[in-house]
Amino acid sequence: MEHFGETVPLWAVIPFAVMLLGIAILPLAAHHFWESNRNRAIFTAIVASPIAIYLAVVYHEGLLHSGHEYVSFLALLGSLYVIAGGIHVSGDLEATPRTNAIILALGAVLANLIGTTGASMLLVRVLLRTNKQRKNVAHLPFFFILIVSNCGGLLTPMGDPPLFLGYLRGVPFAWTLSMWPMWLGAVTYLVGLFYALDRRAYAREEAADIARDASEQVPLRISGWINVPLLLGVIGAIFLPTPWRELIMVGLAVASVVLGPRPARAANGFTYGPIVEVAILFAGIFVTMVPALALLEARGSELGLDAPWQFFLVTGGLSSVLDNAPTYLTFLATAMGLDLADTPGAVITLTDGTVPEVFLLAISTAAVFMGANTYIGNGPNFMVKAIAEEVGYSMPSFFGFAARAVLTLLPIYVAMVAYFVLT
Repeated sequence: MEHFGETVPLWAVIPFAVMLLGIAILPLAAHHFWESNRNRAIFTAIVASPIAIYLAVVYHEGLLHSGHEYVSFLALLGSLYVIAGGIHVSGDLEATPRTNAIILALGAVLANLIGTTGASMLLVRVLLRTNKQRKNVAHLPFFFILIVSNCGGLLTPMGDPPLFLGYLRGVPFAWTLSMWPMWLGAVTYLVGLFYALDRRAYAREEAADIARDASEQVPLRISGWINVPLLLGVIGAIFLPTPWRELIMVGLAVASVVLGPRPARAANGFTYGPIVEVAILFAGIFVTMVPALALLEARGSELGLDAPWQFFLVTGGLSSVLDNAPTYLTFLATAMGLDLADTPGAVITLTDGTVPEVFLLAISTAAVFMGANTYIGNGPNFMVKAIAEEVGYSMPSFFGFAARAVLTLLPIYVAMVAYFVLT
């Protein structure tokens, strides 16, 4: 890969930039066009096909390697999405700040077991249904996106797509557990802030609404239990070698559809649209990013990034406006291309090279945390937005959400930068 990176022409990186910019801009500039997966597929084919042909001729081994990572990535994400979509949690709890905070904290834990996508699918409707009698609840989906759909998934490769891609690149499976202080600090801060804000909102509710909420409680009931062992099977399959890992994940997803109760899936409003969208867009991303990754590995030192805090800010900043998974890989490749032999601390050996642990920590935390900054930073964000709007919530605009998210998460970012500066 080093040889190709030293000779790859700069024009070969343009499709990658076009692909990512299209994902960021087209949902805003051509909303109705972008709603169709067929149109997304057309865009992806136009952008990615020329570079795929080029790579097949001059660097077929890199194209094959990226294709393998794409299949593994999609097998994990798709199986978690399909299986979690077959588990329906019904019921209506008392909508107190304590109950809401517990749901969000539980989601932060579950995100590491069934992914941010799976945890979001499982719990967002429970949270919104629990609070349907209240009026002052506009902040609920916002904090759900921050906590469950993003920051909560920091501890395992199953938690967030960037971390799974890192695992495929050779990051040890258990290494992500070393980030527990960052996970605990971020989740504690966000859940605590939510609880304080929700208490104020709860105090403004009408007495009649509070009484109706208390009288309309329905105990929680879970249907689709057969999917729980199937989820555990996906987790176990991660440790298997390819192709058994991917085959078992796909087989478990098929078993979920065939054997699981259809009413549970229907009650969740389950459709294949979101995962088809992911499959289409990431096909283009995984193809077009091959020259960019090779170039960064070979010439990353020319970017002038040489400190962990710089990697944290740049990785996070781009994860906010692009998808955080390819951004993670891009700057992981950049760090691997730097001459960092004198960096103190442990060194992590990956498939294609080595990276100092502190740089890997900066890239990982940035991609996961700052994927919450916008609706397009991480896959589940748009999904939660759509579900909330479907049941009557008025969600912030793209830039309105971004401003609130950055302001809310700023203490976490300041603390992380301070940590890396002092490390």
